[in-house]
Amino acid sequence: MLAVGPNGAGKTNLLEALHVGTQGFSPRTRTDAQLIRFGEMAARVELRGEREGAPVELQVTLRTNEPKRALLNGSRLGAAEQLRSEVATLVFTPDRLAVVKGGPAARRAYFDRVVGRLSPARGGLSAEYGAAVAQRNASLRRVASGFSSRDALAPWTERVADLGARLVEARVRAIGELSPRFAERAEELGLSSGRLEYAGGPPSREALEARIDRDLERGVTGLGPHLDDVAIASGARDLRAFGSQGEQRLAVLSLLLAEYELLAASGRTPLLLLDDVLSELDEARRGILVERIRSSGQTFVTATSADALPSAPDQLIEVRPGAARVA
Repeated sequence: MLAVGPNGAGKTNLLEALHVGTQGFSPRTRTDAQLIRFGEMAARVELRGEREGAPVELQVTLRTNEPKRALLNGSRLGAAEQLRSEVATLVFTPDRLAVVKGGPAARRAYFDRVVGRLSPARGGLSAEYGAAVAQRNASLRRVASGFSSRDALAPWTERVADLGARLVEARVRAIGELSPRFAERAEELGLSSGRLEYAGGPPSREALEARIDRDLERGVTGLGPHLDDVAIASGARDLRAFGSQGEQRLAVLSLLLAEYELLAASGRTPLLLLDDVLSELDEARRGILVERIRSSGQTFVTATSADALPSAPDQLIEVRPGAARVA
């Protein structure tokens, strides 16, 4: 499915609505108020489709100063973000380049989301670990201020070590599953010898205790997967420091396609949303990408004109300010 229209017509807004309706949040902002039209008090996204031959209805409602509400086949979910565990959606937007060119935090967040999609049972590990680190940091500051004893640190040190080890193991496993497919898709798109490498390791209780004096001085936990990184490389080159923007774009796209294949192989074929992905690809790479996505599930692509695709789309949507129609 290809959505075309001039710049500023609303193509990305349409793609964003699909993401909100299937995942419960925007890929561009976590401030829900920004999703509501200026001057309005509420917004709603309603989607209808099929999954394995059965009808699926999704609804997300946003109101100013109220929590989001989400319905799945008429039943209300406890939180809109629970949609992520029900419907798989992957998205490419130009700002996703931060996964490669940004700092380690962007990559940690990305691969933690990958962990949750590939293994939903482990999806909460990152948040649990982050909460444990926050509690240990608060305990460190209390001890440093003389309001608590070092003994109070022990349970949080144990908790950080346990959850940290589990989070590292989950990340390493997910990256191990992604790596071969990432290398294949990268090679196919012209990025040679693509590889992923986890930089870090599980924090043991002994290692955490050995650096308690430094942690007390700084008031933060200075060891653990909240400080780790993932190298996204082409051969010996780390693409963050030594990759062109074109190579960084190909790396992000290869990551997306690799994850797509893994999810599809597990029986959870995702909806693929590609915003302005074609503008910086040459004709040959556009052809490769189209062949790859044609052989899979449903894909929604935005472009300024239908000529951006090397072949006719299965469905063409023309977008104009305030309106969209099937051509």
